[in-house]
Amino acid sequence: MKPIRTRTTRTTRAIAVAIVAGALVLTGCSGDNDGGSGKGKSDAKDQKDAAQQQDPVAYGDAAASTGPAEEVTGSKSGGFINVYMQSDMTHLDPGQIYVSDAGQFANLIHRGLTNFQEDDQGNLTVVGDIATDSGQSSDGGKTWTYKLKDNIKDDQGNPITSADVRHTIERQYSKVIFDGPTYVQSWLSGNDYRKALPDGPYKGKHLPDSVLETPDDKTVVFHFSQPRPDLPQALAMAGYAIVPEKRDTKEKYDDAPASLGPYKIEEYKPGKSMKLVKNTQWDPKTDSVRHQYVDGYNFSSTIDQASQTKRLIADQGEAKNAIQFTDSVDPAQMSKVISDPAAKKRTIQGYQVYVWQLSFNLDRLKDKKVRDAITYAIPNQSMVQADGGRYGGEVAGGLLAPTLPNFDPKYDPFGKLKNPNGDPEKAKALLKEAGVQEGTKLTYAYSNTPRGQAQMVIIKDALAKIGFDVQAKEIDRASFYEQVGKLNNPYDLYMTGWGQDWPNASTVITPVYDGELVADGASNYSHIDDAQVNQLIKTALTQEPEEAAKTWEKAHHRIVEEINPAAPVYYSKQIQLYGSNIGGARYSNESSYIDINDLYLKQP
Repeated sequence: MKPIRTRTTRTTRAIAVAIVAGALVLTGCSGDNDGGSGKGKSDAKDQKDAAQQQDPVAYGDAAASTGPAEEVTGSKSGGFINVYMQSDMTHLDPGQIYVSDAGQFANLIHRGLTNFQEDDQGNLTVVGDIATDSGQSSDGGKTWTYKLKDNIKDDQGNPITSADVRHTIERQYSKVIFDGPTYVQSWLSGNDYRKALPDGPYKGKHLPDSVLETPDDKTVVFHFSQPRPDLPQALAMAGYAIVPEKRDTKEKYDDAPASLGPYKIEEYKPGKSMKLVKNTQWDPKTDSVRHQYVDGYNFSSTIDQASQTKRLIADQGEAKNAIQFTDSVDPAQMSKVISDPAAKKRTIQGYQVYVWQLSFNLDRLKDKKVRDAITYAIPNQSMVQADGGRYGGEVAGGLLAPTLPNFDPKYDPFGKLKNPNGDPEKAKALLKEAGVQEGTKLTYAYSNTPRGQAQMVIIKDALAKIGFDVQAKEIDRASFYEQVGKLNNPYDLYMTGWGQDWPNASTVITPVYDGELVADGASNYSHIDDAQVNQLIKTALTQEPEEAAKTWEKAHHRIVEEINPAAPVYYSKQIQLYGSNIGGARYSNESSYIDINDLYLKQP
């Protein structure tokens, strides 16, 4: 499927709690060579490919966690890779990172206790990153102990100790951090975790040793009130990467973070460009995931999706050394890429973990009949076409992606598989029942990207046909999720994309639909707070995998059918271009983008 090296020298121990993948009986639509017209044969990824990403994650031992990372066949050293982006990074502070562009970037400069390692089949293993292994559990999974590797330093040569790990966790309790993941904090101190340490570590206070313990410079111990078998996977998220205590500048850390990874920031012009160069303090012997083949990366954050695609198709000059970072092939140029063998050869493809959904602000759209009407009215297939046709996605029936274990391909309560262009008449009937007047205004927020703008036009037109007057409000891409993540945001509707943090429904349903996580900066964008859903979440989190799977399914069905806080729109796919001088390019199941860890220049 993609040019990837085989790992044969590492050993792993299987994760005991992973849910067994369910068999898929429905494949994606028959494809084409032009991005979605329905003629000819397609090699676009479908749900069979997605099923390969459901495999349980393995937990790696010390051997799997020992560097250096296995060499990429044909790799060379030297030169700079040019990175095309259409807007700036959402965050550089790891504690704030919960959006995919910054998550992709994090692997270049940040390191955490653990990380994901990927083999030639796309199978994932959690390995120790700055820790010696993926973690040692005891007390029935309530206690997790990590030992730090030797010779871990930041880019200024400061040794990293357990105090830095403690600081990293504790700073996420403070109001300085408002945009990152909350798994570890809530597991340690409950959903109202901020009350446990309101100022974080900044006024000299710490979590008690009964919660987070650092008995010596090389040891970190997490104590939970119940088993937390997913901790190694949570700690592998960019949001839990290490922030050295002496380098922490609180709110300003977003502007100039320290580096523990193979590269460091040499120059940063927000909204324009960034230059990364080698971090000479990074020791490859401590890292079993990353490489340091190129001298650095030149990021340009002002190149729109269409220009990226055009340059990479032409493959001239500096574009030969360039990659798309988190943007995809421009849908308008998709047919040109797919029909050009030379360009198509320089693409990576995969089924992403994301589900695009039209989120309803339940504080404003309180009538379920109205939400259902809007859901029926959405022309899902048009949304897919606007994002690259069959190379961009597939119509969604629910809010859980085909990359999750036990995915049900037949689940389709709104009949989108049969009526992919929507059912306006049913929508109008529901609005009539709800007493909604013709010309009622709705405020729709959208991101100022080509995808966001295309989605806005489709949504506005579809809702106008059933009688709404849609007021479209543009938001800058870099701050979009921050703006719609505010509890008192002034919007009725907004398109959001959510993907699993690891292959478990808990990482979708809990952060997005748990009513106890309704807060500024949280990922519960619809503000759903349903007692039954909340209880199902609590129950599932304490159950064994097979039983939990049934509970997650119940929660999913109640969310979609009985509450409808977000209309399922489409399951996302990825196709990206890179220049002809880029080596080591492959699709990463973990990031859903080009694997940033293996790249080199064929001719430095």
